[in-house]
Amino acid sequence: MVKVLIADDHALMREGLRKILSTEERIAVVGEAENGDQAIHLAFSLNPDIILMDINMPVANGIEATRAIKRERPEIGIIALTIHDQEEYLFELIKAGVSGYILKDIRPGLLIQTILGVANGESFIPSSMTSRIFAEFNRLYSLSPRNSNTQGLTKREIDVLRLVANGENNRSIAKKLFISEKTVKNHLTSIFQKLGVGDRTQAAIHAVKSKIVDL
Repeated sequence: MVKVLIADDHALMREGLRKILSTEERIAVVGEAENGDQAIHLAFSLNPDIILMDINMPVANGIEATRAIKRERPEIGIIALTIHDQEEYLFELIKAGVSGYILKDIRPGLLIQTILGVANGESFIPSSMTSRIFAEFNRLYSLSPRNSNTQGLTKREIDVLRLVANGENNRSIAKKLFISEKTVKNHLTSIFQKLGVGDRTQAAIHAVKSKIVDL
């Protein structure tokens, strides 16, 4: 059972999300927060697996709440909810530690898939924004000399990291590298530790930024 905390300052939105998630037997909504401070408090007291985090909330916004929560509970997956399809929000949220970024007009089925995927260690960013993110990082670092330091990663870990940066999920990586999904997860755990990151999105961006992998 995936425990979900909903953080949104609009009661109607919280109610709608709760109803959608109630249709999935693998998901249980354990709490609701109407501002960022409440989200932080409930994250610590309820220890959810996933938080659906609105960006624009009173008291503390979603970015501030995400930073505070990830500092103390990095294992909690946070999915940003927003009406803004804008890069500046996404960049700040990735730096804060979110594992997903979705617009509020997302289809119910895809919302459920995203929650279950993030709970399983995956990340989600709309493909249209993913291309813009990597284009921006490549632009920023295109004039930098290639970094030959692989930061202790093995060749197989770099292979896994390259596929992560290309948006592949664990099952696809396992098939392409002819290994089990469990082995993929073990490689990702090692990669996160070596790179000092908390999830696959941060690992992918770090890899591109540091020139560990090419896209």
